[in-house]
Amino acid sequence: MKTVLITGASRGIGRSIAIELGRCGYQVAVNGLRGENVRQVVEDIRRTGGSAEGFCANVADPAAVTAMMDEVIGKMGSLEILIHNAGIIKDRKCEFMTDLEWQAVLDVHLNGAFYCIQRALSHLSRHGGDIVLMTSTAGLAGSVGQVNYSAAKAGLLGMLWTLADELKPKRIRVNGVAPAAVTDMTRPVIQHLKEKYAKRNEPLPEVWNLGEADDVARFVRVLLNQEDPELTGKVFGINGKQITHWQKPQPSAPVTSGLEDFFE
Repeated sequence: MKTVLITGASRGIGRSIAIELGRCGYQVAVNGLRGENVRQVVEDIRRTGGSAEGFCANVADPAAVTAMMDEVIGKMGSLEILIHNAGIIKDRKCEFMTDLEWQAVLDVHLNGAFYCIQRALSHLSRHGGDIVLMTSTAGLAGSVGQVNYSAAKAGLLGMLWTLADELKPKRIRVNGVAPAAVTDMTRPVIQHLKEKYAKRNEPLPEVWNLGEADDVARFVRVLLNQEDPELTGKVFGINGKQITHWQKPQPSAPVTSGLEDFFE
């Protein structure tokens, strides 16, 4: 039985992934901030015959992550899969964003990913394994009013592509999922946009017609079940049953717009 640690698993997409993997025979380490919410997910998994333990820790705190990782191994015996899903948003246009709003988002999404990965590697390296990073189209294409979130999610892409190469000799795969789903985080945004476009007598843009968290969870299960060691360094967009493969940026043709004169 493989053990999977899922950060930010007490609600939304993380919760759906935890329930799905628990139902399919994984031993699930459920991470979150609030003990009551974590316990509820653990109970939901156990109720369907799955195996789960709860671990409360703030992934933005390196000491807390170290303690959590030790506790996971102590209680569950091994770790084969890490899914970094924990995230927050502090949306605001750049000129009005506070230093705290900037730092808080990077601390959870980006620093939290590093702390969890770095402390999990000694365990994953024993037999190989998987790291799944939950990124976003905000990191792939930008998102107005989310410069902190977009920067953090773009940072995860650099981490993903670097670690995919770095960890391949250890038989550790690193992949990313950019989900589009209705969750506690996205629901207020969608409602705001619906009201905004309704006032204009315009339909909600198609990009905001999102799938469900369970769709993302099913995709993650299928991804983990693939045995191909070459399936690493990939980023998949998931919206309902629609799957998009985001390509790693590549250099285009040489610039011939006059900018080359700068180097003469």
